[in-house]
Amino acid sequence: MTERNDIAVETVDLTKNYGPVVALRSINLTIASSQYFVLLGPSGGGKTTLLRLIGGFLKPTAGRILLHGRDVSDLPPNERPTSMVFQSYALFPHMNVARNVGYGLKLRRMAQADIRDKVNSMLQLVGLVGLNERMPHELSGGQQQRVQLARSLVLDSDILLLDEPLASLDAKLRKDMCLELKHIQEKVGITFLHVTHNQEEAMTIADHIAIIADGNLVEEATPEEIYRNPRARFTAEFIGERNMLHGRVVESDGGETGVDLGHATVRVPTGGNVVERGTKVSLSIPSEYLSFDSGAADDMERLPGTFVERFYLGLTTNDVVRLADGTDVLVRSLAADSRRDLVQGAQVTVTWKTRDARLHSY
Repeated sequence: MTERNDIAVETVDLTKNYGPVVALRSINLTIASSQYFVLLGPSGGGKTTLLRLIGGFLKPTAGRILLHGRDVSDLPPNERPTSMVFQSYALFPHMNVARNVGYGLKLRRMAQADIRDKVNSMLQLVGLVGLNERMPHELSGGQQQRVQLARSLVLDSDILLLDEPLASLDAKLRKDMCLELKHIQEKVGITFLHVTHNQEEAMTIADHIAIIADGNLVEEATPEEIYRNPRARFTAEFIGERNMLHGRVVESDGGETGVDLGHATVRVPTGGNVVERGTKVSLSIPSEYLSFDSGAADDMERLPGTFVERFYLGLTTNDVVRLADGTDVLVRSLAADSRRDLVQGAQVTVTWKTRDARLHSY
């Protein structure tokens, strides 16, 4: 349990409406100090709205925002212990790197020598040593984003807000910058609150993830918990490559639930909860947990199907199998271990360990 004095950000029933449109619904969120926290979800789900409310760029319709225990709900951005890194680079085109980074310190009327020292220190931190005199148009996209990051960090705020900071970068550079951001956060030790719709990005950098969709806080947990044990059906569908099957409960004893899929019955762990017979449910299985197997075992579930096609992805292959009800499932495996004998139309059996499926309300 997080102690109160270790809480950097807390929102209490935070709500934001734009006229009749509800952008956020009663969000209750607690973010520990010195944590790399990610708000993850689809575009338009409310992530950026939440970030801007915390930063003071929007006023809440209802609810409260507390930063380090202090209610800042009605304070402007410059009176909050936050700084912001925007999706667009937002650099002053007529200023060189050093002047861009030191601009906020100049507004604070800091001595020039102190500004120079802090700017040099920040440029070293973000890997831009020696680029003080460069103009923004002379920098790559990644370098421009590093300048914006340095400009925010130099203000010594306790909480750094990052709004899709890597969205403008290509895939390779985005991966590199993910690692850089994580390393920088560990060095400076402050709280990072990062918005993204990219789940790989979130998994790479986050200590903790909150799923935001349709204005709701769907669930929050560590990256591993979010991936391996999604509680909400939305999370299961959004994170990773999971196969979703639908059916009705035929039996439940609290340990396992039997689900009739219409063409077969499978078992799913229920973690002590008894589900009423006849209830419509979904179950999810990560594609990498499925395999091809003609054998039988007590701890395995089996479904017959027809092999449809294969997608070669270098390290892995994705095999598509069509079940008896027309549902396509994905079997992901290492390319070196994939079956080479499968041809379109071949009859196959897909299997998974009973413990690897998760049950969700429909």
